[in-house]
Amino acid sequence: MSHGEGEDALVLEAREMLATGRDEEEVFAELAAHTSDWGASALAVCLALGVPRTDAEARIREARPLFDEFEVGEEDLVAMFLARGHAFVVDRVLDGHGERIRDLLWTAACARGGFPGDMIPWFRTGELTKIFLFFAKTRFRDGRGSPPEFWAAMVTAGELLETEDGPDHSEVAAGLEHCRAQATSVGARSQMRPLRETRAPGTYSGTVPSSASMAARPLPPASGMKWA
Repeated sequence: MSHGEGEDALVLEAREMLATGRDEEEVFAELAAHTSDWGASALAVCLALGVPRTDAEARIREARPLFDEFEVGEEDLVAMFLARGHAFVVDRVLDGHGERIRDLLWTAACARGGFPGDMIPWFRTGELTKIFLFFAKTRFRDGRGSPPEFWAAMVTAGELLETEDGPDHSEVAAGLEHCRAQATSVGARSQMRPLRETRAPGTYSGTVPSSASMAARPLPPASGMKWA
């Protein structure tokens, strides 16, 4: 894709629409409808959001088979599938402290036996508190996962999160106490066992996103989704 005045204008238009509070799907659908160039419209939205150009172009290349499945007038559907495929996610590079928490939460995710595929963007965008509070509500059933490893990782992640000031500090503190109680309870009943590969249907248990490459590689599609 060449970089030119037409693209600059499209990116500017996308940026202006995003600034009014419209979401990525709406912006793409409108641009795609009046330009008839779905690839250029998706690229413009990515660039307007702040996705690096090389990453944005790689995402659009991966999404092109999706465009062939739809016709003019179905831009809203294309927008929905692009969003579900995480095409518009802006990766966040964390500092050492944040990266340590993200790694611990990924360890917990794997020890949990899987997690909903739509949580992948939370890891990519560094929504660490959101992930921690979600995982703190975990209930193990049917022998899936490794509760000892899960709760140990959650306790350490919670302790690191608790050192940060934020509007969710009291919720994090309560979640940490719950995790500590669960870790103590599980430890009293069993010893640490190897991580099992079992996971709940419809969940994701793939490879941890690399912090160094978080903003430099194409975003994987959501669990269970294929572009074609």
